[in-house]
Amino acid sequence: MKILGLNAFHGDSSACIFNDTQLIAATEEERINRIKHWAGLPIEAIKFCLNEAGIGLEEVDVITISRDPKAKLRHKIIHAAKGMVGLKTLIDRGRNSLKVNQVVDDIRKRLGVNKEIKAKLVFVEHHRSHMASAFHVSPFDKAAILSIDGMGDFTSTMRGTGVGTTVDVIDSVSYPNSLGYVYTMFTQFLGFPHYGDEYKVMGLAPYGTPRFTPLILNNIIEIKENGLFSLNSIYFKHFKEGIDMAWDDGSPSIEPLFNENLEQLIKIAPRKGGDLTKHHMDIAASVQKATEVVIFELAETLFRKTNLPSLCLTGGVAQNSVANGKLVRNTSFKRLFVPPAGHDAGTAVGSALYYIHHQLQKPRNTFQPQPYTGVQFNDDEIQKQLTEQRIDYSFIEDAKLFQYVAQKLTEGKVIGWFQGRAEFGPRALGNRSILVDPRRTDAKALLNDKIKKRESFRPFAPSILKEYVTEYFVQQDDVPFMEKVFDIREEKHKVIPAVTHENGTGRLQTVDQNVNWRYHALISAFHKLTDVPVLLNTSFNENEPIVNTPEHAINCYQRTKMDILVLGNCIIER
Repeated sequence: MKILGLNAFHGDSSACIFNDTQLIAATEEERINRIKHWAGLPIEAIKFCLNEAGIGLEEVDVITISRDPKAKLRHKIIHAAKGMVGLKTLIDRGRNSLKVNQVVDDIRKRLGVNKEIKAKLVFVEHHRSHMASAFHVSPFDKAAILSIDGMGDFTSTMRGTGVGTTVDVIDSVSYPNSLGYVYTMFTQFLGFPHYGDEYKVMGLAPYGTPRFTPLILNNIIEIKENGLFSLNSIYFKHFKEGIDMAWDDGSPSIEPLFNENLEQLIKIAPRKGGDLTKHHMDIAASVQKATEVVIFELAETLFRKTNLPSLCLTGGVAQNSVANGKLVRNTSFKRLFVPPAGHDAGTAVGSALYYIHHQLQKPRNTFQPQPYTGVQFNDDEIQKQLTEQRIDYSFIEDAKLFQYVAQKLTEGKVIGWFQGRAEFGPRALGNRSILVDPRRTDAKALLNDKIKKRESFRPFAPSILKEYVTEYFVQQDDVPFMEKVFDIREEKHKVIPAVTHENGTGRLQTVDQNVNWRYHALISAFHKLTDVPVLLNTSFNENEPIVNTPEHAINCYQRTKMDILVLGNCIIER
């Protein structure tokens, strides 16, 4: 059975393809069309997945989509009847739902397929898709599941359990109450207007003091006895006026969620450009702290309901790696799993997994933490492209490649590292990465001058050999997807200053030889030269989606000051 899973007409649109229970490929539309967080029908991602499976659309048996227009229909009707949503918002939602219902015919037309399509369209509620995307690829046979994001299918938060092949819902938080919206509101208030800018607030938070947290928790968010929450409507536009959101074939956008009451509460004007002040840093620290309090309460009360020691955390808010790194220490859970694509792109995989395991009751596969499901190129393909572009390069066999690149890193070179299959999810995990020596005190300035051009407060992440985690980090865990922030041991702050954040933490990636042997071999070579089993790893891009193809990588290399580009075994140097 061939199953095509989609996240469509929503931010971070994506597609995946399964052959029965085996994932063949998954990718985000933005990687191909080069528009960040692209929202719409992921037609290029669909083409890629079908090509990887070696089939045409007419051979697909089922198309799952991580939307269900009928979900919480009663809540939607009551909300509209109370006049709590504007006419324009209702019309926009209606149009979006219509597109979802017509998705099979739309794909057929966009692909130019004239044959009859046998595929059955299956709707899977947004948060059930999130939950399946985490539990069904987790190492747990039983687990509590917590999904938190902005909004999907009229739900912002869903709690439940996973047992064997089944995902069951316990309770949820409905529109217009949303923890994700709170974080987005403050992100906008702090002058970061773009969809997906929340990570900037998380990076800014360690520079401030959370002095506004009591104001937020006492006035904006109400935590209930059952662990769920509600919002005070007076601070938000979307409760009554509705807000404009764009999800059609382009970069998504959300107009400001806050109104003048927030400014009166905080007693600071919204930032509209200009320098960040200590007040802004304090706001960032405060919303981060408040978010953690709510997440921990949601998790702890879920533990009391389920008495399960393991938790799967997913949804857009689960990309808050700072909160993730503190969760086990602040709740009764013993183990935490966060998938590599916990954000909305991952619901494409989740919708397919929900159908495969929950609805068809097919057995789950043995746990394999494999985030590398995108496009790949062999050395022959890479060399052909370099020759066609008349680019000088050298070819180095594996036996010498890792030693050579590691030596260049010790010399202060900034290196683009392009290997194997592209990652699925928001993190570069050693296949589409830019690498730097983490011992350099000037690494952040070096990277921002040569390539990134991003805010100085944003940290860079450490990739560490799995076997050395306890030597460098206070907490002990396997973190393969860079999904948790841990405390770096104090004595190591001066050893790896480039990846030690303002508050002594790092968003680590543990690198397993059995998962990514090439990246492990490179870090091992660097370790032999320096006695440091760590590299600074940041995504291979420059204010764009992560590079996907050799052409993308070459273009990025040529327009920046990157020193060396490594494409498979081919090396380009300035």
